[in-house]
Amino acid sequence: MFSQSEENYIKTIYHLASVSEKGISTNAIAKKLETKASSVTDMIKKLSEKKVVVYKKYQGVTLTDFGKKTAVSIIRKHRLWEVFLVDKLNFSWDEVHEVAEQLEHIKSPKLINELDAFLGFPKQDPHGDPIPDKDGNFQQIEKSLLATLVKDEAGVCVGVNDSSSEFLQFLDKQGIALGQKITVLEKEPFDGSLSIKLDGKTITVSNKIANNLYIQKL
Repeated sequence: MFSQSEENYIKTIYHLASVSEKGISTNAIAKKLETKASSVTDMIKKLSEKKVVVYKKYQGVTLTDFGKKTAVSIIRKHRLWEVFLVDKLNFSWDEVHEVAEQLEHIKSPKLINELDAFLGFPKQDPHGDPIPDKDGNFQQIEKSLLATLVKDEAGVCVGVNDSSSEFLQFLDKQGIALGQKITVLEKEPFDGSLSIKLDGKTITVSNKIANNLYIQKL
């Protein structure tokens, strides 16, 4: 059994490891969790004693198989709760993350499995991220950042790289949502901005926006 703080560390290490082939530094963990490096060191010692992580000097922190399984379980709960909040309680996709952060620490496996069944075994959360099944398996899809598309290429919006409420609210204002077809009309060489066709209208998005939208090419 893990405390809420321990689970937050486990999940954070898992996410950091997904974009790095090397061990995770204590400084990287401290930055992500907005805490002191000394606090991270203390927590890593606790998690090492619980066989969740391995720490090697100069190589950083890695999750054990048990640690990875624990992290995936937390992520599964978080993403299922996000689906529940959007589909059943009418939350918007920019409101659910903080609430799901609280709900993900519920310990009951039966509750989560029943929630999964109640929701119809969803494969993605409201932001397009894959939801692992009860055995920890993810259903992955091929996706590319909108910024990598060239003129006349098209795809369906399937996810976001930035799930902050500010970015999601911006997408809402622009009328950009998951499941929409996006066609690149022009790409500006100077700054990478794109002119795109979306639901019959033409809008311009910055390179920053294009680097935070995932597209499944058609």
